[in-house]
Amino acid sequence: MQEVSLALALVLCLVTLLIGAGIAGFITYRKGVAAGVEQRKQQAEAAIGSAEKEAGRILEDAKKDAASRKKNALIEAKDEIYKLRSDAEKEIKDRRSEIGRQERRIQQKEESLDKKTDNLERKEENLKRKLRSADEKLAEAESVKESQRKELERISGLTQEQAKEYLLSTLENELTHDKAVKISLYEQQLKDECEEKARSYISLAIAKCAADQVSESAVSVVALPNDEMKGRIIGREGRNIRTLETLTGVDIIIDDTPEAITLSCFDHVRREVARIALEKLIADGRIHPTKIEEMVEKARHEVEHRIRQEGERAVLETNVHGLNNELTKLLGRLYFRTSYRQNVLAHSIEVSKLCGVLASELGVDANLARRAGLLHDIGKALTAEIEGSHVQIGVDVCRKYNENADVLHAIEAHHNDVEPRTAIACIVQAADAISAARPAARSENYENYIKRLQKLESICASYDGVEKCYALQAGREIRVMVVPEVINDEKMVLVAHQIAKQIESEMEYPGQIKVNLIRESRVVDYAK
Repeated sequence: MQEVSLALALVLCLVTLLIGAGIAGFITYRKGVAAGVEQRKQQAEAAIGSAEKEAGRILEDAKKDAASRKKNALIEAKDEIYKLRSDAEKEIKDRRSEIGRQERRIQQKEESLDKKTDNLERKEENLKRKLRSADEKLAEAESVKESQRKELERISGLTQEQAKEYLLSTLENELTHDKAVKISLYEQQLKDECEEKARSYISLAIAKCAADQVSESAVSVVALPNDEMKGRIIGREGRNIRTLETLTGVDIIIDDTPEAITLSCFDHVRREVARIALEKLIADGRIHPTKIEEMVEKARHEVEHRIRQEGERAVLETNVHGLNNELTKLLGRLYFRTSYRQNVLAHSIEVSKLCGVLASELGVDANLARRAGLLHDIGKALTAEIEGSHVQIGVDVCRKYNENADVLHAIEAHHNDVEPRTAIACIVQAADAISAARPAARSENYENYIKRLQKLESICASYDGVEKCYALQAGREIRVMVVPEVINDEKMVLVAHQIAKQIESEMEYPGQIKVNLIRESRVVDYAK
């Protein structure tokens, strides 16, 4: 229908155009050529007739085309309907086939279940028959047992309960005796084996860890190139030697010994600082108070570097990994610490190695045992700075740096401050005792001497306004540097008297102790 409408519209447009053209021609030529009006009219009518014929033809063609298109559309629709119907029938057929297969499988399963049910029923029936037969046999056995029991009671003259009590009593007596014999035998055997193994393990550990024992004293000797150097070290009116003693806290002894000066101090760190500074001054040749201060400061830095190196050496030597840097530094400080004349760092390394050997022999974690042995005396590095026993200080420091709980317990228990609960703690105790008990390893008198000097320094340091204090002359003199702004000249007399009285009341010492207070004011300016 749309094609027909379109054809009609085209025809009408064509007709309109033709009519318009005719009318225009007619109007145009009406005034110009009067004679040709009739002719042009005929031509226009002929054109209109031709146009009407053409329009009819076009309309007829359009109708035929529309009918053809309609027919084709109906054919295509029928084909599509036929295809959809065929697909639906095929799908229905497939589903029916699948349902049939499932029904057959279900039927087969039902038949199988019926067979199994029949078999179970038959087995159940057989079991019931066997149970009845077993009950009958059990009743028969009980009957026989009862008759035998009565016969035994008649023969023995004892009832069942009496016979049971008699047998149990006899058996208990025999078992008690055998058990006591076995326990005694096992205890003796275990004791012998334990003693033998303990001797073997300890001997093996000591053999594998043959550490050198160095007995350190409280003096160091510095060699001089010539005796003239002694006068330069003393300085004008003793100012150089006085400055060096004040800065280092070491007693410098200059006697008739040729080409040598003796440094005396119970503190190994201070003595080492003084020795290095004095050697640098001798090598440099310029000896005056300003140069002495510079060299003492450099010597302190060198000693700190040595402390770090010694800590790292101890860690590498004992094969202890992952130790905190601060704990490594504290281990290095033990190099300049002694306990009963035994070097604490050497003792810690020795204990660590002994712990590793003993742990390996006993099947315990050797790495953890070496770590606990190396750190067991770490608190001794801070006993001069923190109050408390070295055990508690060591536990607190190691806990601060997140050490293993077994290591903390071993440190806490190595002097029986707490009861050891782990094998590592017992191993550390044994290794510590082995290291300390060796001949010439320790000296009780020297340790008491060191403690007395430390006590002397701690008494003086407890006063307000005291900057530094050093025990000299084997404890016969205490040199105290005070802050000039806090303690004036008049107050120095009072403070010295108070220190002397406190020393008399709290300490025991031979002879007398000289309390020497030093107050020095210094002003520095620069010319620019």
